Amino acid sequence: MVFKVQKPNHKGQAWRSWPLAQLEREYSPSSCVPSLSALLAEYAAGSRVAEQRLNCKKDLNWGERADETLDFFPADSADAPLLVFFHGGYWQELSKNESLFAAPDCVAHGIAYAAINYALAPLARVDTIVDHCPRAIAWLLGHADALGFDPRRLFVAGSSAGAHLAAMLLVSGWQRETGLSDRAISGAILLSGIYDLEPLIPTYVNAPLHLSLADAEKLSPMSLLLGLPKPTIVAWGENETGEFKRQSRNYASQLRAAGFPVTTLEAVGRNHFDIVFDLANPESELGRATLALVEGTQSG
Repeated sequence: MVFKVQKPNHKGQAWRSWPLAQLEREYSPSSCVPSLSALLAEYAAGSRVAEQRLNCKKDLNWGERADETLDFFPADSADAPLLVFFHGGYWQELSKNESLFAAPDCVAHGIAYAAINYALAPLARVDTIVDHCPRAIAWLLGHADALGFDPRRLFVAGSSAGAHLAAMLLVSGWQRETGLSDRAISGAILLSGIYDLEPLIPTYVNAPLHLSLADAEKLSPMSLLLGLPKPTIVAWGENETGEFKRQSRNYASQLRAAGFPVTTLEAVGRNHFDIVFDLANPESELGRATLALVEGTQSG
């Protein structure tokens, strides 16, 4: 898939002069948490609870490969909006199976929920993974009646690398290749995302990804021409590295400059990994913003 590249903006990119150790620390979200394994276990436990308590349509194939699947949780109404979630893991870890924990909050508020599975590096390159996402969206929209949701109200969300994938659905061009309208996506919720891939090139993160400078340019939302403006939430945790905060703020500014109605927020007390638990939780600021966006009550 080919996107239109804009002139890169290197303003405020102090990382270019940093030693490698500092750069790797800034792009290691786990450096800000006491135990990553405990958080990942919480993902899995919450996802199993969702499967057990709710109607879950498991392992639906949106593509031909065994890893091209999704899990779908219908809401009570057949014309409910749909929230589609892309998991994180630096395009090389996790799956939909650890990404179901937001389903109970969504379904309780009349929102259908889908978690997307996609191929991971090193078996798949990042450009291949990016290409997967529009295909998954096209499949969902083509099966809206059978699954039971309103195809005019499909929202995308993602965390970390998943926020990158969701952001790639805000750029111009992917709709034509999938036969979809520019209005296929109604809005986005981007959590602790990475929107400029270039800083990853010299780090350990790139070992299984094999990103070149040309790859980073054509696969970075910050470098690409944006599509039709959609209401978007850009959020990050209070306990994040400076680079993840900087990237989120810069991308939010770029969205606003392109006419996107943007809500930004720093989730107090949250980090790169546990911010996702607030996604649709009405007791959190992020959850209230998400529900307002999806339910259509957010002002422009």
